Amino acid sequence: MPHNVLMPALSPTMTEGKLAKWVKKEGDKVKAGQVLAEIETDKATMEVEAVDEGTL
Repeated sequence: MPHNVLMPALSPTMTEGKLAKWVKKEGDKVKAGQVLAEIETDKATMEVEAVDEGTL
């Protein structure tokens, strides 16, 4: 079953952010906790982790 990859808010006031880099590629198998991408705002940079295992 597909799951959407959502951009987490880095702060309660965050309204937008930028996908800085994909760490995994389409078709890669991932496990929960593995880093999928890096996001950034004007104040912070953060890694987005998989919440479940599957194929990206």
